[in-house]
Amino acid sequence: MSQPWNEDEEPLSKSERKRRSEDLQKLGEQLITLPATELDKLSLDEKLRDAVDAARGMNKRGALLRQRQYIGRLMRDVDAEPIRQALALRQVTDRRHVRLEHEVESWRERLLSDEPEAWSELATLLEAADLRNLRSLARQARAERSAARPPAASRQLFRRLRDALTGGQGRN
Repeated sequence: MSQPWNEDEEPLSKSERKRRSEDLQKLGEQLITLPATELDKLSLDEKLRDAVDAARGMNKRGALLRQRQYIGRLMRDVDAEPIRQALALRQVTDRRHVRLEHEVESWRERLLSDEPEAWSELATLLEAADLRNLRSLARQARAERSAARPPAASRQLFRRLRDALTGGQGRN
């Protein structure tokens, strides 16, 4: 679907059309990497969704290249702005999640090294019952580490820390 031509606007140059086409193809390639649940939220055109699903099942280089180009052609006929916004929001959410995971990891390492300042800071953020539970898990994790056992308590400490710091809103 091409835009109606307006007499006040200059027609797009071939280079500009090619840049826009390549941009839409890259956007379509990002759709291929999305989980199916997130694709469902986008309410894509049926042909475009079928093409994206087909590309996910392809493993031959040439076929996948042709399918990506086909998706790029289909993208020209849809409003790409909602897709761009959804992908940008997903990137922000992913970055926020990674930052949280790093913060929790830092807390866990501080607790495993038994820093008194870390326990003091954590005491201001959490309830006493949560803190007792975390102390117990940290002791178990240190014992596991010194005995060269698998880090089950360390993993549980991470999950409990994440849940406590996010109010139970952390990912599994």
